[in-house]
Amino acid sequence: MIQRSAAALSLGAALLLAAPACAPTPDRVDGSPGGQQADYEEARSRMVSEQIEARGVSDPRVLEAMRDVPRHEFVLPEHRGLAYADQPLPIGLDQTISQPYIVGLMTELIDPEPGDRVLEVGTGSGYQAAVAARLVEQVYSIELLPELAASAAERLARLGVTNVEVRAGDGYLGWPEHAPFDGILVTAGADHVPPPLVDQLAPGARMVIPVDAAAGGQVLQVVEKRADGSVAVRDVALVRFVPLLRGN
Repeated sequence: MIQRSAAALSLGAALLLAAPACAPTPDRVDGSPGGQQADYEEARSRMVSEQIEARGVSDPRVLEAMRDVPRHEFVLPEHRGLAYADQPLPIGLDQTISQPYIVGLMTELIDPEPGDRVLEVGTGSGYQAAVAARLVEQVYSIELLPELAASAAERLARLGVTNVEVRAGDGYLGWPEHAPFDGILVTAGADHVPPPLVDQLAPGARMVIPVDAAAGGQVLQVVEKRADGSVAVRDVALVRFVPLLRGN
């Protein structure tokens, strides 16, 4: 049984998600690797305090993970100057890396614990998986596009992220071999909540997923499976994601 609680989505929430991007993050003029790294760390700290914490994300573990994970490693080289601006960026193949605020919000909404096993649908560049990996025991991430799955797996390995397993496949179907999951993050917009993913939620666990809204656009939903197996859904914010693609 699914119970839906439609919390009011204010215009303020919509405007918050559409806030203008911050100024580009400049590379250090002298080009020295140490100086450039310091610039990235400073920009990352500002990103967390001004874009994420200031908008209501308060879990200290989530904020620390966002300070630690180098987002500039997950964007295309030509976009590194915008890595810590509050905006999505293209990563190729008509896909994007989500804006930092949305990554922080979605991560907090699954209420991650150190011993959790989390499923991610839509690996993309691997950034959301890298953030979640700082907070849980294991992340299983599925990416429909093999090129992105391969590049994300290589990137995560290069950065020393050892508790993320990536595979190419149809995320709509989940990863039943490793179910049930203590949290599920869906990083692409669906026209409905996929039943296989609900089935793979552990009792008491949450899935965060953008879903097409009846009035147009998308709404970020939290889908929680209760101990008795019933499911409650609540709306959180208006969002815009690339569509959830299906396999053949």
